[in-house]
Amino acid sequence: MYMLGGAFDGVFQYSLSTAFDVTTASYDSVSFSFTSQDTVPQAIAFNNDGTKLYMTGTSTDSVHQYSLSTAFDISTISYDSVSFSVSSQDSSPTGLTFSSDGTKMYVSGNTNDTIFQYSLSTAFDISTASYDSKSLSVSGQDTTPRALIFNSDGTELYLMGASSDAVYKYYLTTAYNLSTAGYSLVSFDVTGQETAPNGLAFNTDFSKMYIVGQSSDTVFEYSLDPRFNLKAADYTGNSFSVSSQDTASTALTFNNDGTKMYIGGYNSDSVHQYSLSTAFDVTTASYDSVSFSVASQSDTLFALKFNNSGTKMYVLDFNNKSIYQYSLSTGFDVSTASYDSVSFNLGSQDTAPYHFTFNNDGTKMFVVGATNDSVFQYSLSTAFDLSTVSYDSVSFSVAGQDGTPFGLAFNADGTKMFVVGTVTNDSVFQYTLTTAFNVSTASYDSVSFSVAGQETAFKALAFNNDGSKMYI
Repeated sequence: MYMLGGAFDGVFQYSLSTAFDVTTASYDSVSFSFTSQDTVPQAIAFNNDGTKLYMTGTSTDSVHQYSLSTAFDISTISYDSVSFSVSSQDSSPTGLTFSSDGTKMYVSGNTNDTIFQYSLSTAFDISTASYDSKSLSVSGQDTTPRALIFNSDGTELYLMGASSDAVYKYYLTTAYNLSTAGYSLVSFDVTGQETAPNGLAFNTDFSKMYIVGQSSDTVFEYSLDPRFNLKAADYTGNSFSVSSQDTASTALTFNNDGTKMYIGGYNSDSVHQYSLSTAFDVTTASYDSVSFSVASQSDTLFALKFNNSGTKMYVLDFNNKSIYQYSLSTGFDVSTASYDSVSFNLGSQDTAPYHFTFNNDGTKMFVVGATNDSVFQYSLSTAFDLSTVSYDSVSFSVAGQDGTPFGLAFNADGTKMFVVGTVTNDSVFQYTLTTAFNVSTASYDSVSFSVAGQETAFKALAFNNDGSKMYI
């Protein structure tokens, strides 16, 4: 780990006995002073293999380049006598980062509250840098931008702001192109730990975030596990229209690997099948011209599920208050579906059932209804066989969050539950279950995510396998 110190005007090196765990850090008694190049250094960055280090400072308004004869060993550092002035863009440069391939460089500045983009004709050689005439103003978020960093593919940018003491997230529709960047409306306040934050870093898979600042002279570590956590949710800007198949789409699910998507609607009373050339990426979806009508059983299709192998399909009908079971001779191919003449009526629990789902092995089923604003739990003595369903006499009220719950989903291990509220709040609500897939142990996390900016009458909810993507 490397920390830039403003009093020493140099960099200090630390070793961590457990990777990326700052509680295991110890000082290596290794440091290097930048005062011969700049007396007010603001940021440092490495190239990918640790053989180059870069520093930007406000006394020279320049980026300076150094070599390390032993990768990531500060004791072997030497100045390359190479620098690049950014004074034409900002007279107080603060943050510094590069694209993953080293052909782009980015500098933030306090004078203009802006991030500037540069091209390097030779990767990681700042002597070949030139300004791209591309920039991103961050003044709407923070007037003292400090540190900045991209995610691994350059589609997300994170900025540390010292005037608001927060980290801000931006999206780029074209990777590493600042002209396509926009604020995601997502930020994280660090004032509980640091009121003068300057440094920002992430571990390799972005599951950990680190900040350092002047008020505490301490490095703070944060967990950033976005999987099945609505606190980390924000809209990606990706969507796919299914209006050509049904203008009242109510049901949504995927096959196991995310290469197939299925939409159900009560205008067509049919299940429609799509292919995704990139798994779980709806922008790559195309209609298979394959559908299956359930009109003989259902005239108000509201929910849709498959068993794990895709050889069974289940449809919930609102008017009939029933779930119907179908067999598919080819897994996940709805053109091969046929009705099993098996159904289960939900009216004894709720007269307005909207959605249902199963646990992982199909021995539990869960239904959410709007008459009682509750989630109801059932057991199946034979997995995924509706003819063996019985009510557990177990339910959980979600009325405190929304009076019209419409969608329902669980995380992979059944310890988190998500309910869609579609009329009152247009939001997804998150719950914790202390016993997996037992809704009697559920409690509200006081965590929700509004989708009103995208849809004000949404009906269905789904996740990808690891919970890093959510779909409505």
